Amino acid sequence: MTNKQAGPSRAPKSATAPPRVRLTPAAVVDAALELLDEEGLGAVTTRAVADRLGVRMNTVLWHVKTKDRLLELLADALAGTIDYEDLPEDPEERARELMRRYRRSLLAHRDGAALVTGTYAAEPHTLRFADTLLSTLVVGGATDEAAAWTLYALMYFTLGLTQEEQALAGVDEDRLRAAVTEGPYPALRRALPVLSPDAFPGRFEDGIGRILGGPRAG
Repeated sequence: MTNKQAGPSRAPKSATAPPRVRLTPAAVVDAALELLDEEGLGAVTTRAVADRLGVRMNTVLWHVKTKDRLLELLADALAGTIDYEDLPEDPEERARELMRRYRRSLLAHRDGAALVTGTYAAEPHTLRFADTLLSTLVVGGATDEAAAWTLYALMYFTLGLTQEEQALAGVDEDRLRAAVTEGPYPALRRALPVLSPDAFPGRFEDGIGRILGGPRAG
């Protein structure tokens, strides 16, 4: 009777297979945020996020459905970084500080303002910020209608200015200065100090003050 040579022993499949990582919408958003910071808004696609996570694109789409939905969740994640602790008691100062914190949440991420501008994020963090700002304006004496119009003015101004600020990062400042000083633009020539990249914080404070009707910078 011949003995069959035993083949190499095999460990159970469960012992050798890598553990399966459970993908969540939060993990998809985190990966998208990394892409945003590293490569900019144009690089944020469902395929790029899937590649970063090492999964199929359909797996990502299962959680976020579409690229537009992914961007909405990403925009809301930025709003989720806004801190509501230690806000001023005075309604006008509270509104100013809320907008400062909103601006910081945009500046903290590459193309943050462009991302938020291109989305309609009716999501918890975004809605919390809007509700907090609206309540502050109403406490300050505005009607519900006036508070809503002021909210839009504050947010659109901040988004537009911050988008310009982020777009000018790394741009040669001398290009604007040369174009203005060498051309027939006397009013712009006098305003050049206010148009420099270093003036964005002052422009922001001035604009917020004009919208709220309080003291203006300068």
